[in-house]
Amino acid sequence: MNQEKTLLFVEEYEINRFTTLIRPVLYGEKVYSEVFELQDQFLVPLPPTVIVDKSCKYFGSSFQGRVTGTQQLTGYQRKVPIAIDPTFHILFMPTSSPYNHDCTWLSHEHVLDYHREDSKSTRVIFRNQSTHIIPMSYSSFNTQLERTSHLRSKLMQRYDKW
Repeated sequence: MNQEKTLLFVEEYEINRFTTLIRPVLYGEKVYSEVFELQDQFLVPLPPTVIVDKSCKYFGSSFQGRVTGTQQLTGYQRKVPIAIDPTFHILFMPTSSPYNHDCTWLSHEHVLDYHREDSKSTRVIFRNQSTHIIPMSYSSFNTQLERTSHLRSKLMQRYDKW
């Protein structure tokens, strides 16, 4: 289960190699993000997809640019995984349409294992042994993980040509 950690409030956040999960939380009437790293946890006053977009921009692109790139490389059109920073293999996958307020983003790199929790949710175990229940069926989660692996493979093929 999740270990209790002190929740730090930060105004801005960039996804980095320690980020494991970003999920939406209702804070008053606004959608904030609860961000989990390997050793820390933060509350950020921005929706998850805004953090993803700002992080893509930090690494030289935009959310839409990364989506278009993934579509070009893989042929996937919906719920596409994205390479926030392809150089350091920071790839994230959405649990639903990124335009839904309930979309959670997970780091492909940090998913250690996953199991069916029930018909509509999946228990995900991360490399740091933290566990989160994701509101997504096991088969959908598996598909998203495979699609993200496919994107990683395509990117590696491109980099290997250099």
